[in-house]
Amino acid sequence: RAEYIEVEPNVRLHITDAGEGRPIVLIHGWPLSDEMYEYQYNDLINKNFRVIGITLRGFGKSDKPYGAYNYDVHALDIKKVLSKLDIKDAVLCGFSMGGAIAIRYVSMYNGAHVSKLVLVGAAAPVWTQRKDFPYNLPKSAVDDLIALNYKDRPKLLSDFAKIFSATETSLNEGIGSWLNGICLSASSYATAQCLIALRDTDLRSDMQKIKIPTVIMHGKKDKICSFDLAEQMKVGIKNSHIVAFEKSGHSLFLEETQKFNAELIKFAKEN
Repeated sequence: RAEYIEVEPNVRLHITDAGEGRPIVLIHGWPLSDEMYEYQYNDLINKNFRVIGITLRGFGKSDKPYGAYNYDVHALDIKKVLSKLDIKDAVLCGFSMGGAIAIRYVSMYNGAHVSKLVLVGAAAPVWTQRKDFPYNLPKSAVDDLIALNYKDRPKLLSDFAKIFSATETSLNEGIGSWLNGICLSASSYATAQCLIALRDTDLRSDMQKIKIPTVIMHGKKDKICSFDLAEQMKVGIKNSHIVAFEKSGHSLFLEETQKFNAELIKFAKEN
């Protein structure tokens, strides 16, 4: 199976594609890559799923062009990959920014290729505060992150790592440095452009267009996408329910790996 899929001239995305069975499509968060799902892949393959991890442009082993990095661009890239692989009836699972992009994908393409949606610590419906949306981060906090990216990107990543989990010691040092290595492989340009998309995109009208069954998995101690966001998604997406991870921060897929994998598999197997 192809490890790279061309989505436009000179832009190839890195794909992990393994296993047989119902497809589960995994979209990573900022500024990670499909490698973040290392501790999901084997479990899902062994439970008779075909797992397709897509690394978005600008990140990991995917190409890193200059140009637009808004959610529409990423959603179109995902559409092209799923079309080329002729995927049907997939479970689309997006983490953090990947969850926000998954919402945009389902609303833009009327759920093409997918029949279920999993939102994991998703940066949605809006990642930053508005007059009518008092949740999560002020826009100024994201402006500071963008400025730091251009001045000292390793510091941006180490600051981000400190709030990634429920506590600074929730993940061991080895896992922490592994994640940091993935984040360092992103392009500085894409890292900043995706922060702009995260800061500015409002998905409240997108959520109303989602008709497929949706599970919202969210850490109760999330400092990057507060649990309020999960509750707002539940209100906005008709056929949705929340699975709360009591012990986890943002990195629930690593903090409570067994529960995360079991919930994902259970939801994927449901009729």
